[in-house]
Amino acid sequence: MNYKCKLILITAVGISMLTACNKKSFQDLNINTQAQSTIDLNFLFTSAQLGAASGGSGGDNRYIDWRTNLGMASTTIQQMGSIGGIPNNGDKYLDDAEMSSAPFQIIYSDQLKNLGEILRQTGTGGFAEGKNANMKQAARILKAFLFHRLTDYYGSIPYSEALKAADKLYFPHYDKQKAIYADLLKELDEATAAFGAEDATDGFAAADIYYKGKIDKWKKWGYSLMLRLAMRVSNVDAATANTYVQKAVAGGVFQSNDDNVIVPMALTPSLWTNQNGISRAYMPGDGGEATTLSKTLIDKLKGPNTGSTADDDPRLMIISGGIGSWVSEKDGFTVYFGAPLDQKGMPNGKDINMLYVIEGKKINVDSTYSKINIKMLDRDEPYMLMNYGEVELLLAEAAQRGIGGLVAADAEAHYKAGVKASMQMYTIYDASLKVTDDAANTYLTTFPYVAANGLEMIAEPYWINHFFNWWEAWSNWRRTGLPVLTPVNYPGNVTNGTIPQRLKYPNEEVAGNPNFATDASANDYTTKLWWAGGPE
Repeated sequence: MNYKCKLILITAVGISMLTACNKKSFQDLNINTQAQSTIDLNFLFTSAQLGAASGGSGGDNRYIDWRTNLGMASTTIQQMGSIGGIPNNGDKYLDDAEMSSAPFQIIYSDQLKNLGEILRQTGTGGFAEGKNANMKQAARILKAFLFHRLTDYYGSIPYSEALKAADKLYFPHYDKQKAIYADLLKELDEATAAFGAEDATDGFAAADIYYKGKIDKWKKWGYSLMLRLAMRVSNVDAATANTYVQKAVAGGVFQSNDDNVIVPMALTPSLWTNQNGISRAYMPGDGGEATTLSKTLIDKLKGPNTGSTADDDPRLMIISGGIGSWVSEKDGFTVYFGAPLDQKGMPNGKDINMLYVIEGKKINVDSTYSKINIKMLDRDEPYMLMNYGEVELLLAEAAQRGIGGLVAADAEAHYKAGVKASMQMYTIYDASLKVTDDAANTYLTTFPYVAANGLEMIAEPYWINHFFNWWEAWSNWRRTGLPVLTPVNYPGNVTNGTIPQRLKYPNEEVAGNPNFATDASANDYTTKLWWAGGPE
């Protein structure tokens, strides 16, 4: 789907570029090259919004998605399968420095640097003090979203002392995850409350590529993100979860898919900036990664009766484009087997010889396993950061557990709304990817909500909901342990056959920040994060 949006060529104004060949310590990442007496805050804000999608607005927009979202999370969480390329590392729990380092390197040096400058210049003593009020609050929400993503990857990270190079603080201390979450929730609470009336003259509407300056939409995202963060800590800090779930519900969370956080992408002006990084990572002739879907995902979408379509999830032939090959962008996808009953996913943790054994013969992967529907992989596809279906499923869990004043009797209604919304959010990619109300309701009738199994029933559609946002599927799985996934134990894996729990820090940060040794979390793949039951 083409979106006509006014996007900017970030490289033209010298925002710092970072590629796989340009590794930097936090001292370098924390140096603010944009601290001028005057600067276009609208430009910085749009840059940060765009970078929050594919994570490389100053360099390669595939960078984080390719290495970490695809390379680690998509296969670790068993929605994609791999026998080679970058995703092989997450599929088989192998060590890879780029895969682990990418979020730390890019998010600090790009999006957070821009947002930090906005907040510095709109704060006390800044040239825009007292101005750009709504942009300031929106920047706080986006900043909270990005720090939330970072701490969910690593645990302890530079937070309270980060983005302070203007104060000559080049080697920040690390904050514990518990403290970071407490402050992120406070920030969301304050920012959502501090928005003013919409002002068509302040430039914010033109700069805001998510919501075009609509304050009610920003408030809904602030409260919806608050709900996610509150539920993230619910297993280890019940009091905080209760407080902020209640605040989020009272403030007003997403009410429909019209509230979803969508980043519009475009073919021009820059291949490296404006196009969808996930699409580019998979596109033949560009990233070229295999689009093979996993057995775990396909089996769940096909339902327990694999010989019938009556219990299929309507998303089966939305997410899957069939069994076939995608050899070039120009020629499109050649379908060999397109019927729902024919769909088959690749087992995780296997190389080609292992697959030969499983299948009982030598196989061609393209003619054996289902692939992502390329209707969702155009270069200018929009990028979804958060959606209404997720919010309803979080409310269902909160109700099921009695968190934030919600009651168990309401869990079923939230569950149904969450499943339906999750099924009906794909038309942003292509109008043909529509699930009707009747189809969604038939599925919900086939699989009625059972309170005794409520948490398991809620977790599975939450997991499917985050196809493409695999980092969030991975985070929620680490919190809940649901849905139940069977770990792989590929020879040479670095986790002793357990599903990874975190990323390792960049090597240059380990060596370059003198505070790392005393402040950072365990630098391995297996120690649980605080909200998953690990150390603070």
